[in-house]
Amino acid sequence: MERLRGSDPISLPEEFASGLAVTRDRLGIFAQQILWYSEVGSTNDLAGAMADRNAAEGLVVLADRQTAGRGRLGRTWASPSGAGIYASVVLRPSVTVATLLTIAAGVAVAEGIASATGLSPHVKWPNDVHVGGRKLAGILAEGAVGHVVLGIGINVQSAAYPPDVAARATSIEAELSCPVDRGVVLAECLAALASRYRELQSGRGGQVVDAWRRRAAPMLGRRVEWESAGTYQVGLAENIDDDGALIVKVGGQTQKIRSGEVRWL
Repeated sequence: MERLRGSDPISLPEEFASGLAVTRDRLGIFAQQILWYSEVGSTNDLAGAMADRNAAEGLVVLADRQTAGRGRLGRTWASPSGAGIYASVVLRPSVTVATLLTIAAGVAVAEGIASATGLSPHVKWPNDVHVGGRKLAGILAEGAVGHVVLGIGINVQSAAYPPDVAARATSIEAELSCPVDRGVVLAECLAALASRYRELQSGRGGQVVDAWRRRAAPMLGRRVEWESAGTYQVGLAENIDDDGALIVKVGGQTQKIRSGEVRWL
């Protein structure tokens, strides 16, 4: 695995090296630069700094532990050592591709977990992967001039999460009641992401959106609450449009939510 100059990664653990080696032919742009750290503040911050220094598209930054991991809207992402997959990748998409990047990532992570474990995760707009009503994984896309850093956090082992997290989260091992190979899960997620990213780049975003809708079926039809123009509104989540916006029915009309906080009721 190639190392970037000026970085201080350590050798990729065998747990990850073996899983990635098996799927190397399917990793696409993610096969060349994979950097491992025992501890970082945030993989997104580190990958973003490298992207600012012209790191190539496809760079993957992995950590065993994050001390300042985060999700959307600045929320803390609990990242205990050895308990999860904490990864960020550098992408340089066109504006059109970037529009559907979070949707594609959610589909890919759900597909990768399914391939590696046999679970059947579903997705929740805009960036969560759930099993049995509990959060299993999250995605954070952060853009800057010339690049997007896509962060992926997956709960693999049961861990001592903070109480507010433990009440709404689950892990792969908790769902399976047996140990799981983090390397295999990561490799399958990266392979699925490479495939879905190629679809976006080749103008087949409709296939990605259709796949998301299938994965989101258990969530659609539920009530959601969001803030608009300083007031809170409630409606029924019906679908997403072809650009990834959430379509919500309010009374006899529909509205589209493209960003911001949505609370599922």
